[in-house]
Amino acid sequence: MSRGPPVSPPRCSPGGSRPQVWSWVGIITLLVLWELGSRVFGSNLIFPGPLPVLQRFISLVPTERFFRALLYTFGRVLLGMVVSVPLSVLVGIAAGVDKRGGAFFRPLYAVIAATPVMSVILIVFLMLGQERTPVFTAFLMVFPVMTVNTIEGVRSVDTRIQELFRIYPVSPGEKLRYVYIPAVMPFILGGLRSSLSLCWKVVVAAEVLVQPVRALGTGMQMAKAQFETPELFAWTVATIAAAALSQGLLTLILSRYKKRRP
Repeated sequence: MSRGPPVSPPRCSPGGSRPQVWSWVGIITLLVLWELGSRVFGSNLIFPGPLPVLQRFISLVPTERFFRALLYTFGRVLLGMVVSVPLSVLVGIAAGVDKRGGAFFRPLYAVIAATPVMSVILIVFLMLGQERTPVFTAFLMVFPVMTVNTIEGVRSVDTRIQELFRIYPVSPGEKLRYVYIPAVMPFILGGLRSSLSLCWKVVVAAEVLVQPVRALGTGMQMAKAQFETPELFAWTVATIAAAALSQGLLTLILSRYKKRRP
């Protein structure tokens, strides 16, 4: 009797067949560590467990105070991104094309990078007041990140293409549209995710410090002042959830853009 070819056993990938399972394992592990930490401290005033925080979160979310705070904080984050991203792209393209522009803005990047965020918030607060400080601080923090990413994108343009510009007359508009914008788009899209995360952190930190009337950070500060630690954790969880939701929405938009892009 003739035998058929040997059948090799199915191979398993080193990371497992379902990475999502490991994500849930990570979440459960964090919750277990959280619960163990609360039992070590033994006081909800110092470190509450997941259940008291969940109960306070459920009671906090339906309130008008929470909804207004979430809406205003999200608006500040969105405004900070809308102002900083287009301006940083324009400055980044100009600085990437002309080295003199890059040298001009380099001291500004160095100063912003070396200045503590809290110092920036306090200085801006003295000039602009409670409501404008979170947005302007977010702009100052996001602007260098996006600008540097854009400069790197411009510098990634093939040098042979730049040599062709010197030989054949091409208008600046055509260079920008057909060469520089396609070159910087991957760098911009990559910088958007990190910039959005940074924007949430900076805005909420500024809100905690300057305490606008309606803000997630103000809710955290009031809960801390009243020694309502479970509520402080609940405001923090709400902020994390809102930031994660906005990150997921941005990822969805970018993935659809990449599919439609020729």
